[in-house]
Amino acid sequence: MRRRPGIGGLQNAAAARDQYRLLGENVAKLRTDLMKEQLATFRSQLEDFARKHKNDIRKNPAFRSQFHEMCAKVGVDPLASNKGFWAELLGIGDFYYELGVQIVDICLATRPHNGGLISLEELCKLLGQRRKGAREAVSQDDCLRAISKLKVLGNGFEVISLGKKKLVRSVPTELNKDHNEILELAQGQGYVTVDEVQRRLSWSSGRATDALETLLEEGLAMIDDGHKDGKRRYWFPCVSSVSSYTATDTI
Repeated sequence: MRRRPGIGGLQNAAAARDQYRLLGENVAKLRTDLMKEQLATFRSQLEDFARKHKNDIRKNPAFRSQFHEMCAKVGVDPLASNKGFWAELLGIGDFYYELGVQIVDICLATRPHNGGLISLEELCKLLGQRRKGAREAVSQDDCLRAISKLKVLGNGFEVISLGKKKLVRSVPTELNKDHNEILELAQGQGYVTVDEVQRRLSWSSGRATDALETLLEEGLAMIDDGHKDGKRRYWFPCVSSVSSYTATDTI
């Protein structure tokens, strides 16, 4: 028959558990304090680095991108506000807010031609043309960071990836999987036909027609019926060169 532990034994066990708990809490606090100290050191070094290289950060897109990566590793967001230490030191907060306004202008101006879906490459090209006299060069990374700040405007702005290509959506149209597959297919020549969609994606005629007509209704596609074979072409300015001459004339 097993003997139950006495009151003294229970008290000793409870005391041991309390000691282990306190020890664990102390170790966790020491680790937390050490991490905070290390982060404070990193941030201080980051500020010193920014002061030393602020001209390169402002003028060199590649250098600026690397600086943002360094900031992210220590939990610093220089674009969190256009006021404060980073804005005063570098002025990059104002730079990205200005970039965001220009991106909105370009998206609105090109919307009648592309339905509110423009390739990131095309957007950066038009942005560069608009900013010819600006001191700072602009990269695709800069565009993506500026667009991320436009989310405060609601569901309007989003970056969509189609394979290796990125598209910027400036309208609240929801694209489903079928629409994305058609856009990706159209990247080859800028357009697709119902027959091609059926053959390449193994879809029924009804599914292909329905998806294409939806894209047409949303203003993302243009139709071309002037071919001898009688097949309707669905052109997509957002993935073809069609947008180049129309958009640049507008901006």
